[in-house]
Amino acid sequence: MADADVLFAAHRDRVFRYLRRFTGHGETARDLTQEVFLRVVRGPVPATDEEGRRAWVFRIARNLALNHVRDDRRRPSAAAPDLAHAATQEISAALREALDSLPVVDRDVFLLRETGGLSYDQIAAACELTSAAVRSRLHRTRLQLRAALGPALPGARSPRGVVLTNE
Repeated sequence: MADADVLFAAHRDRVFRYLRRFTGHGETARDLTQEVFLRVVRGPVPATDEEGRRAWVFRIARNLALNHVRDDRRRPSAAAPDLAHAATQEISAALREALDSLPVVDRDVFLLRETGGLSYDQIAAACELTSAAVRSRLHRTRLQLRAALGPALPGARSPRGVVLTNE
């Protein structure tokens, strides 16, 4: 139980941010975060180093998020995303659309790095990839997101430095 308390204190905020961005709903992210740590408490905490335990927690979060999204798509009506935390509704909508257009693994790698703050090795463990694959996927995903978000961001530049908008 003490290990679970330490993991909760150390990772709850990042797990919540990851799940909020993944699902697009603050309330859903709170529920899933609670479920993540219920599973942490119920299961045996791996006897690895801190990096391994962090990856284990995010693997649980990722699996729950994937299950939730899969189940949510089967429901007839989905609630509108809670995007109040974003700078503007237009940018938030463009980001959500760009993230949704990515392959699931690429989106996971990006969100685990940017919202979860995981290292390449931790992401590799959580997604069952190699560190080299994580680096490659992260690079490709960032390029795709820049290209997709260019029209929504005034004065944004393409990966090659070309201005994407006239503003």
